[in-house]
Amino acid sequence: MLMKAISVDAQAVQRHRATILECVKDSDASIRKRALELIFVLVNESNAKNLTKELIDYLEVSDQEFKGDLTAKICSIVEKFSPEKQWYIDQMLKVLSEAGNFVKDEVWHALIVVISNASDLHGYTVRALYRAVQTSGEQESLVRVAVWCIGEYGEMLVSNAGMLSIEEPITVTESDAVDVLEIAMKLDTSDITTRAMSLIALLKLSSRFPSCSQRIKDIIAQHKGGLVLELQQRSIEFNSIIERHQNIRPALVERMPVLDEATYSGKRAGSLPPTVSTPTGSLLNLPNGVAKPSAAPLVDLLDLTSDDAPAPSSSGGDFLQDLLGVDLAPIPSLSGTHQPPPSGTGVLLDLLSIGTPVQTNPSTPNISSPSQDNQTPIPPLERLSSLSSPLSTQVYSPAGASPIVDLLDGLSPSLSVPDNKDQESNFSGDNGLVYPSIVAFQSSSLKIMFSFSKSPGNPQTTIIQATFTNMSSNVYTDFIFQAAVPKFVQLHLDPASSNSLPASGKGSVTQKFRVTNSQHGQKPLAMRIRIAYKVNGQDALEQGQINNFPAGL
Repeated sequence: MLMKAISVDAQAVQRHRATILECVKDSDASIRKRALELIFVLVNESNAKNLTKELIDYLEVSDQEFKGDLTAKICSIVEKFSPEKQWYIDQMLKVLSEAGNFVKDEVWHALIVVISNASDLHGYTVRALYRAVQTSGEQESLVRVAVWCIGEYGEMLVSNAGMLSIEEPITVTESDAVDVLEIAMKLDTSDITTRAMSLIALLKLSSRFPSCSQRIKDIIAQHKGGLVLELQQRSIEFNSIIERHQNIRPALVERMPVLDEATYSGKRAGSLPPTVSTPTGSLLNLPNGVAKPSAAPLVDLLDLTSDDAPAPSSSGGDFLQDLLGVDLAPIPSLSGTHQPPPSGTGVLLDLLSIGTPVQTNPSTPNISSPSQDNQTPIPPLERLSSLSSPLSTQVYSPAGASPIVDLLDGLSPSLSVPDNKDQESNFSGDNGLVYPSIVAFQSSSLKIMFSFSKSPGNPQTTIIQATFTNMSSNVYTDFIFQAAVPKFVQLHLDPASSNSLPASGKGSVTQKFRVTNSQHGQKPLAMRIRIAYKVNGQDALEQGQINNFPAGL
């Protein structure tokens, strides 16, 4: 009834605001929900601060099942009515400290964008986050924002730079700042995204905190043999940067450019086409400094929550996505490929993106085109011979020619190219197309063949049958195959026919999986694979990248 009355006489309902606010704390869940919706409608510029304080105070003692709805409403109020960035940051940190595990990804993404643009608040924010994470380290979203800020502004935390008059100075050493990142890496509650962000922050601090460089190197090296492919790869690459590329490391790990608020607001509103980096229409400047299209609804800020959506083209607005490495799943997925800037910045994005597949400069040949299916691009870190020159066009030859610089210590096995006997016909696809089988992976002890089929009328989906053959004289037990694909590809793995692989090629194991390429005809398939097994009771691991898929998949 009151909801209907608002449209007739809002002031009359406003007089009952205190009573409605008390109903938000009612023991009846339905009353709480309706009262919260009514309070949300009653918020305006004049009462936003008081209502936000009341709701945050109640957030501390609210029931767990109610925290999700309450958190979402508070975040919407803060974003919509914040009069200044400092108040916005303060309120968001309070919400993250009390209910960070209930905060949606787009909320803390937006917070990072605002922090990036508030240059006069960088020191204040990183100190506030350091204090908050000491007492609320179990809140995942809070830890992620703290990790990002310490990686970007860690030296300001240590030096107490940018102090505001309302602050009390704190004593934080370089070792204390590294402690926060190390703890974030080791927490049982930390997921792959948080750990990946911590690795990036550690790499940045390795250049800015020389006294902790060796300790940081040891922390990063702990994941070189980890079971999570994304973290393992980042650990190996970052370790190589620290050991072999000290002369270019400061340039690689410098602070992120200021993130364009208008671009991210436009993406959140869904008003930007994928290839446009900045909006051209009229913008509405909100009090917290976030410029938005005038009719922008509240949707995804970074357009990163849907695996089916086509990946946006590269622009200055992709920095945050590359830095944060969002959407990493337990079986990690690669983010969508895009064209990097034609300068050394592209190398920086390659290094700091989580799960980003190999990228090519517009001036270089398209190494994934149908005419070059059998070529494998150089991993990003092997193109660091010069920051000032364009990315190298050298590729691995089918015969296994050595790359420019072996930064991965020879851990990437060569990918075989199908010879005549492997170019046998496969299943028919759409329009009667026939796709040849390929040797997807081959080492001294293991060979993997891929066969392909398609269902008529569904060109985006491909059924792949993998056949595993053990060439060694030992039986492989506890056999597990895993794969990671770009973000624009969906992957579904069926169980393998067996978890034991006979020796000497006397038998094979098969496993089917289905891939759906949402950008079929625009971007080719790519895949990274990981095979784990035991030999005589000892754990073994093989992995590689596959780019020689037939054209049209």
